[in-house]
Amino acid sequence: MPPTLIPNSSLSNLQAFLDSKVEQYNQPVFINNDPICIPHSFTKKQDIEIMGFWAAMLAWGQRVTIINKCKELISLMDGAPHDFIVNHQEQDLKRFLEFKHRTFNATDTLYFIAFFKEHYQKHESLEAAFLGNGIESSLTNFQANFFSLPDYPHRTRKHVTSPHNKSTCKRLNMFLRWMVRKDDKGVDFGIWNTLQMKDLICPLDLHVERVARKVGLITRKQVDWQTALELTENLRVMDVNDPVKYDFALFGLGIEEKF
Repeated sequence: MPPTLIPNSSLSNLQAFLDSKVEQYNQPVFINNDPICIPHSFTKKQDIEIMGFWAAMLAWGQRVTIINKCKELISLMDGAPHDFIVNHQEQDLKRFLEFKHRTFNATDTLYFIAFFKEHYQKHESLEAAFLGNGIESSLTNFQANFFSLPDYPHRTRKHVTSPHNKSTCKRLNMFLRWMVRKDDKGVDFGIWNTLQMKDLICPLDLHVERVARKVGLITRKQVDWQTALELTENLRVMDVNDPVKYDFALFGLGIEEKF
């Protein structure tokens, strides 16, 4: 598909252009080629949370590889992630010792399982680990909760970041979009109700960043948490209640149209 050119740089035209792209890309037809297809394989809330989180955390590199590695994890958990998490025995963990995706290895995998088991023994939903005063606080609290188990592997911290580390928190923000956003399109799940979609921060990956700079939604030179905030604040000018819907437009333009 050839790149689509923005008619001019005025805000009203930019918003109309991006709204049309949200409508184009926020469609179920795109699910199967995106990591969000992994949680869409399930109907049980906890399975959606677990595999949605894992798919988001492994979301770097080629999408087909990400999807295949997540399917491998599902198979290792006997096709029932939540049931496996809460009921597995120590000997069942041996099967994960060869799992690897880029820099994510068996040590990280086993800690994820340990955290999930600890959490779901106490809470019905993963949302409880994110609760805070706003999204920045929620992400910071989640990292603290995630690494609250004794003797957690320090190497795993690079996979679960927070604004405190000046990270864009792209993968976590993507996961929160999946769990929190509510509409009638059937792509995002909208199964969490405490966090509000008006407060979400736009996931800032390479494709989104490139397009956002091209259309003037980012001016900050660095790529960090403040850049993600800048982008989201500019998106709120166009839709104060649902700014991250424009993730569909920016990502679609970047990866589907090579804008």
